[in-house]
Amino acid sequence: MQTDKITERIVTWLKDYAEKAHVKGYVVGVSGGVDSAVVSTLCAMTGLKTLLIEMPIRQNQDEVNRAWEHMEYLKKRFSNVEAISVNLTPAFEELYKTFDVKDEDFPAEKLAFANTRSRLRMLTLYYYGQINSLLVCGTGNKVEDFGVGFFTKYGDGGVDVSPIADLYKTEVYALAKSLDLVESIQNAIPADGLWDEARTDEQQIGATYPELEKIQKEWGTKTEADYSGRDLEVFKIFQRMNRAAQHKIQPIPVCNIPEEWRN
Repeated sequence: MQTDKITERIVTWLKDYAEKAHVKGYVVGVSGGVDSAVVSTLCAMTGLKTLLIEMPIRQNQDEVNRAWEHMEYLKKRFSNVEAISVNLTPAFEELYKTFDVKDEDFPAEKLAFANTRSRLRMLTLYYYGQINSLLVCGTGNKVEDFGVGFFTKYGDGGVDVSPIADLYKTEVYALAKSLDLVESIQNAIPADGLWDEARTDEQQIGATYPELEKIQKEWGTKTEADYSGRDLEVFKIFQRMNRAAQHKIQPIPVCNIPEEWRN
């Protein structure tokens, strides 16, 4: 993997896009994971204003510590980087009380509240982006965005640009290494941080990113009959999640009205 060329291409792309959009730079939500760490670093490398926001909601302290270790690291490296924390726990708790739905009545409530956390963060990023003339920079990778749809619609999926959405997770880790990010970020186990109890991505999905990448790279050229053993298990996981996520992956459907009906 030619990490230097990929880095240069993304940084140039981000800079050009911001300049054409007539904005000052980017705002990035930093979670303590590798994706947001790589994206925030690439934004910082543009030389444009880069605002990093850590947004805890009942957050695991390890995630908070990693996020701040990374943000402090970037602040020391780049004079164009600012970092703040916006505690969204009180806002989330008010919503939790306002909705007042009992889990036994609606089994999907826990997932709905997990997605609500992500949507609160999207709202926050757009608020700070607008008042600072910044675009919201997405942190989703190729498997999450176009494979299994492991993101929240109008949450972390609500962004202005997606600089690493054509990179697999293993490639993002390779960029993190080449960018010499802090060790805690490079060694972080992928987790979305949307649950009160710790849940890794692998626990939620049922497969590792390398396993999912293998299937995604062969998607459309191989069928279920081509797999066996663990590969077959992962194929079925990928197939199920990909089908269920089409409403997120595909553009919003529009009901077209015949032109002659307009007269």
